Amino acid sequence: MSAAKQKDTIGSRRANDGARMAILSNRLEAIARRMQNTLFRTGRSGVLNTAHDFSCVILTADCRLLSAAESLPIHVMIGPDIMAREVKACHPELKRGDAFLHNSPYHGNSHPADHCTIVPVIDDAGVHRLTVLAKAHQADCGNSEPTTYMGHARDVYEEGALIFPAVKVQEDYQTIEDIVRMCRMRIRVPDQWWGDYLAALGAARIGERELLKLGEDIGWETLEEYVENWFDYSEQRMIQAIGCLPSGTVTAISAHDPYPGVPDGIPTKVSLKVDAEAGNIQVDLRDNLDCQPCGLNLSEACSITAAMVGIFNGIKDHTVPPNAGSFRRVEVLLRENCVTGIPRHPHSCSVATTNLADRVSNPTQRALAELAEGFGMAEAGPIIPPTCGVISGRDPRRGNEIFVNQLVLGVTGGAGSPEADAWMPIVHVGNAGMCRQDSIEVDELSHPLHVKCRRLLADTEGAGTYRGAPSIEVEFGPSEDNSFRVLYVADGTINPAAGARGGLPGGPIRIFKRSDNGDVTPQAAYGDVELMPGEAIISISSGGGGYGPPTARETERVKQDLDEGWITRERAETVYGLILDAAGVVDMAATYARRRKIQAVASGGSDQR
Repeated sequence: MSAAKQKDTIGSRRANDGARMAILSNRLEAIARRMQNTLFRTGRSGVLNTAHDFSCVILTADCRLLSAAESLPIHVMIGPDIMAREVKACHPELKRGDAFLHNSPYHGNSHPADHCTIVPVIDDAGVHRLTVLAKAHQADCGNSEPTTYMGHARDVYEEGALIFPAVKVQEDYQTIEDIVRMCRMRIRVPDQWWGDYLAALGAARIGERELLKLGEDIGWETLEEYVENWFDYSEQRMIQAIGCLPSGTVTAISAHDPYPGVPDGIPTKVSLKVDAEAGNIQVDLRDNLDCQPCGLNLSEACSITAAMVGIFNGIKDHTVPPNAGSFRRVEVLLRENCVTGIPRHPHSCSVATTNLADRVSNPTQRALAELAEGFGMAEAGPIIPPTCGVISGRDPRRGNEIFVNQLVLGVTGGAGSPEADAWMPIVHVGNAGMCRQDSIEVDELSHPLHVKCRRLLADTEGAGTYRGAPSIEVEFGPSEDNSFRVLYVADGTINPAAGARGGLPGGPIRIFKRSDNGDVTPQAAYGDVELMPGEAIISISSGGGGYGPPTARETERVKQDLDEGWITRERAETVYGLILDAAGVVDMAATYARRRKIQAVASGGSDQR
């Protein structure tokens, strides 16, 4: 259907009451935020109460995403809808007081570490009106090793995670203790998991309570009418955003670094087709490898969502509401048993939210950049370096009790855009900066670790007209006379974040171990490192790619970068073409001449004039 015809169809409905729609939209977002605040303030693990690695959403009774407030995109764009349908398929008679635990990547979830609490909102007449979902990343989900990222797992059996495909955990508001006993027996930190479970359940119940109140206040028919108008409005906004793009087809290539089980790495191919007149975008991920004997395979939810993240990052209008209405205008083509498609059990999807998902999101937004100036973005930095790894051990300060937690101790990776330098601490492209960087002091209070340094590194930014984020270096190890393990699944040691439209790549991930005598040795991209007293791991995260040629960067910006220590003088001269005189003032004539030479070399011409 053409954009014009779509517009006519939408316009045929009763005229929207814009003020009412705005009020109801804000009220639904407020409910989602109440859910989020509950999870944040009551979550027991650091990955929830510090890093904020969770999301809360509201869906319609027929499983369409309605509101996600400030959630992590990789969690919620696609997946909650599939999981809600799975709940209805497995439990046809939903009742008030029901609650379900769902974490199966084969039935709509992102990966097993993301425990989802799903609650149907049933009105007083017994009618299913809405659904709420609280997704909370677990520091331990029963894996065979103390980490939620089992990148080297050859299949789900070696991975070892407890899988709950739409399993009922509450009936008539009473917890089914069988499930709780299973989790407490299998998870290494049962009290921590129990606290996180209650936090997610509490968040979902608050969403249920507030939505029931909303339905009583305005009437369910009014709310249902709003929902359809809101979806239509969002779709129209997306049509307009796509209409600003030129029509065309672009293929972008990326590649995950070599890894256990995939010694040649995993190349990814994204084929993007924009039909501006019809207001449609199609992303084809089918021309990629079959599922691989490792934990990097994407779940269906992450395959589609990763492409959607790249699209929403790449369109010019970033105020388009991300919901089931705007999603109508994007089609993502998948195939079964594909590493970027629909996984076939028992292939592991342990790391589905990050590594290979980034290798879909990044080339998608880069493809939009190559389609037209002023759109898309460069690539954000790959993860997961040790500062995003999972630490585990025993804490001598607390009776030698076991601890397991994922860190977000220092990650940058932001990508350059058509209009601005990178948002530095994005962590990775799929969470849109929603995860928060850990406080050093809080981490040291919570776990027996000591952070020896955390600093940004000069000359690691993706150079460009608008630069990417620089790398960050963090050195940390055990405190006092204890030890702990660090497990991480790094990407970007060989294939760092690429630039767009002439921008340069960001700095690669680098990992080292410092022994107790001060010797420093490089470490593999996949790591299971035991740190003994006096030892430390040095984690250097990936920088983000730059957008546009560095020689087009405003000289004032380059000079400011130099003055603030983002770049050295040598990089300012050789990459950006900035020449200073003896007094440290920009020599404009020499700068223009230098930039012409750099541009000539870049275009394959001669630099002799």
